[in-house]
Amino acid sequence: MTEENQQQLLQSAAVLQQQLQGIMAQREAVGAQILEIKKALDELDKSKESEVFKIAGPILIKSPKASVLKDLTEKDEVFGIRFKSMEKEEKRIKLKIEDMRERLVKGMSGPVGG
Repeated sequence: MTEENQQQLLQSAAVLQQQLQGIMAQREAVGAQILEIKKALDELDKSKESEVFKIAGPILIKSPKASVLKDLTEKDEVFGIRFKSMEKEEKRIKLKIEDMRERLVKGMSGPVGG
């Protein structure tokens, strides 16, 4: 492997590493949102009230409990799908980075000059 090829692999690996960090940060944020939704669903489950308050921007709005439950359940499903998608993307990028590392190690231990 030529030095130029090694440099290209290193640059590609660095770009993938940055993408991986971004996806990991996004996945963490989505995970936190999922936890918040689950806590809200648990609290709604405990509530005996037929109407509850929900946050809409900077204000609270009185809404039917069933409507809020439906909205939160849908959000939970959407965020769950997004979270799983990010996990798959994270695994895919990790595999690519590992493949590049192996190619670099093999290229460096090969004959000098390619």
